[in-house]
Amino acid sequence: MISVTANPELRAEVGVNTTTRIVLVVEYDGTYYHGFQLQGKLPTVQRELERAVEELTGEKTRLMGASRTDAGVHARGQVVSFTTGSLHSPDVFVKGLNYYLPKDIAVQTAHKVRDSFNVRRNAVSREYEYYILNSKTRSPLRYQYSYLVPGNLDIDIMDRAAQALIGEHDFASFVNNREAAAKGTVRRVLNAGWRQEEDTVIFSIRANAFLMHQVRNTVGVMLRVGRGKMSYNEFESILEAREPGLAWPVAPARGLSLIKVNYKRPFKDEI
Repeated sequence: MISVTANPELRAEVGVNTTTRIVLVVEYDGTYYHGFQLQGKLPTVQRELERAVEELTGEKTRLMGASRTDAGVHARGQVVSFTTGSLHSPDVFVKGLNYYLPKDIAVQTAHKVRDSFNVRRNAVSREYEYYILNSKTRSPLRYQYSYLVPGNLDIDIMDRAAQALIGEHDFASFVNNREAAAKGTVRRVLNAGWRQEEDTVIFSIRANAFLMHQVRNTVGVMLRVGRGKMSYNEFESILEAREPGLAWPVAPARGLSLIKVNYKRPFKDEI
């Protein structure tokens, strides 16, 4: 007996849904990509993922990402989704896509979810970390994943500045131009802080969503505070001014990683 569920054409004839929505948790080194999202013919993470899906399933598809990471930014827990007529199991998607993906992109897990699930709209928060190498000398092994900042940093005052970000604020001062600010700049930061692990200083921030370059601009201005080039009160005044371009300089992309995208419940409960 031929199984209806095993044959997409028969499923279509009897009115069974012929597509499945797949969610992937993806890790990547963003060094050689112009960000996650498609940008013409430039190399992007999305382009490589869509190519791998086509190789595995024979289908051209459009992926959606939960967070649009910039050029050079890395990810440990980016979440993407796509629909497919393939009947592959989640394990096969992980193994098969990783076979076709380049070495600097890897699928960590795959999940089947309900058709209405949206990786962007259903996300309740995103978590980023920025890594500072606080050393007199550069580290070739860590160059692509951290920003070298020699000299003394006052971690306590930087952490105090981070606490001022928590809550719902208008972060217009942390975008670079008025065009970006015009799209709406109110965001809710759930947690933020600095910590030091030997010669590495790490900024962590979790928010419902982020503006373009917001985290990198935040790190850049807080480094001025940590180096004694700006007072805490001046930092507060920048936050309160809501004037695009006040938070500078923008920190290099290589130190930034998308750590996790959070949802109300596990993917296994979204089917």
